[in-house]
Amino acid sequence: MNIVTTPNDLRELLTDVGTIGFVPTMGYLHEGHLSLVAAAKSENDLVVMSIFVNPTQFGPNEDLDRYPRDFERDEALAREAGVDVLFYPNTETMYPLDMARVTVRTGADVLCGASRPGHFDGVLTVVSKLFNLVRPTRAYFGLKDAQQVALIEGYVEDYFVPVEIRRCPIIREESGLAKSSRNVYLSETETSDASDINRALMEARGALAQGEAIRDVMARLEDRLANIPNSTIDYVEIKDYPTLTEATLASTELLIAVAVQFERARLIDNVIWKRG
Repeated sequence: MNIVTTPNDLRELLTDVGTIGFVPTMGYLHEGHLSLVAAAKSENDLVVMSIFVNPTQFGPNEDLDRYPRDFERDEALAREAGVDVLFYPNTETMYPLDMARVTVRTGADVLCGASRPGHFDGVLTVVSKLFNLVRPTRAYFGLKDAQQVALIEGYVEDYFVPVEIRRCPIIREESGLAKSSRNVYLSETETSDASDINRALMEARGALAQGEAIRDVMARLEDRLANIPNSTIDYVEIKDYPTLTEATLASTELLIAVAVQFERARLIDNVIWKRG
């Protein structure tokens, strides 16, 4: 595995290498990230992973400074998973002038974007930079952040970016808790309590499949999550997917998405239900 930190070294390594599968991450790798590597390896000649904690997607009161980091651990996991090139830039490398940012005009003011203004501008800005550097054939994103996946798909279509976006399933603990780098912030009790999030989502999906009204399903889901101890609800939403617009009877694919705040960790999770 080659480890590179500069755009010039990255471009030199990626000359005439065949198809490239790209896995962008912020590090502190877990099984979810490694499942993306496995998918990329199965479809491409070369797998590139980036590790970069992107400051432009964090708000002023968010956890940028304490976001978990352990490069030696990540390097070992990436190597074992079969990553060919690990791109590990610093902020000065990724934002040498910081003269322009991507602005998201639709789909960024709902779900996570409602309480994190500017977050998705930062996400798409760094994704744009990484796509320009790696020039991947395919890029792999987990559906745990389904809103992010939808916006990246929209960006690729809107800007005619020559890359295929691969949606990959959420990887979960045996309890159903979605794998996340931020799970390290949870206490043992919170980890157990947080497993109720997925159970509540599965119940909501089942209710939709039985034909219950969207508003009734949302109300029951909110009541269910409100009973998780020592937590507060950020949002409970059911949206048309991937447009992220209001779900209607005409919607063929529905995103049931929630965010729950524990003492030191804000957890997001979702399920997608397709009609028919």
